[in-house]
Amino acid sequence: MHNNNLIRAEPYSCPALFQFPQPPLPFQFPQALRLTQTSASSSSRARTRRSRAAMYTLTPRCHLPPLRRSPPPCQAALTTTTPSPPPSLSSVPSRADPDELRSTWPQRAWTLAGSAAILSSLSTSASLVAAGSGSPAGPLAAALAAYSLADLATGVYHWLVDNYGDASTPVLGPQIAAFQGHHRYPSTITRREPCNNLHALARAAALALAPADAALSAAGAPAGAHAFAGAFAACVVLSQQFHAWAHEKRRRLPPGVEALQDAGVLVSRAQHAAHHRQPYNTNYCIVSGMWNGVLDRYRVFEALEMVVYFRTGIRPRSWDDTDASWMEVTGADVAATATAGDDGSLQTASISSDCD
Repeated sequence: MHNNNLIRAEPYSCPALFQFPQPPLPFQFPQALRLTQTSASSSSRARTRRSRAAMYTLTPRCHLPPLRRSPPPCQAALTTTTPSPPPSLSSVPSRADPDELRSTWPQRAWTLAGSAAILSSLSTSASLVAAGSGSPAGPLAAALAAYSLADLATGVYHWLVDNYGDASTPVLGPQIAAFQGHHRYPSTITRREPCNNLHALARAAALALAPADAALSAAGAPAGAHAFAGAFAACVVLSQQFHAWAHEKRRRLPPGVEALQDAGVLVSRAQHAAHHRQPYNTNYCIVSGMWNGVLDRYRVFEALEMVVYFRTGIRPRSWDDTDASWMEVTGADVAATATAGDDGSLQTASISSDCD
């Protein structure tokens, strides 16, 4: 017979030792800290209701922006590469071949023709003075004026071919390429034979002066006009020789040339050396250099460059100091080219200095 008095399960009350206290009231923290309350995950709401407990974390407050995470450190890999030749050495004419420095018969012929035209004009002036058509003072003054104007003309021409055009430019292309090659190898001009150095300007004198002198004679021009034409042409043609002497070492100059340079009659070595230094836009005149101070002080060529730029949009080479055509090739450049595996076409002959 079963006992009807069933045992009733009383709810078990946990002793005080095992009872969890209620979370305390929020604590008043300093302003540098803030109290944030985070709740348990909401994935199981029933479990959260049975065991909800407020968890408190302290988070410091700071006025500074959070730190940026730095990228992971770079891992350097050691590789071996073959350096290529510097672009500056390959973008301009290379050093002249020794055969290119010698005079050819056509060059001698043109130099002779130009010299004959100059002498003819000067002799015409002298014959007119001898015939009593004027005093010698007139032709002498005209010759001095031509000497001064020739210095200015060579400066303008030098500025033009230094800054504009290239080897493909009609008529002036060879002269432009030659001047750019001269900036790379300035001492090469000192090793050129005279007719090799003067024939281009002598050809221009032969083609222009002979008909001009004939026209002056036909017009009955005075002796001073012939003297001016002859002296101007002579100074322009010889300006390339004066230019070469400005690059020559002092001990190799012909007798008397150094004295003329020191007196300012011919462009000096020190003055022209400034043209081959940055910013490469001064001392363009190469007869006597008398105009260099005025042109540079008043920035005449810089003003012309601005006019050309605003009219045509063409920038002169002197505005770019890193243009390879301005940089002189030194022994270090040649060594770097040899290290890069160059075929040696630039040759390793040292560049002579103007500081002897």
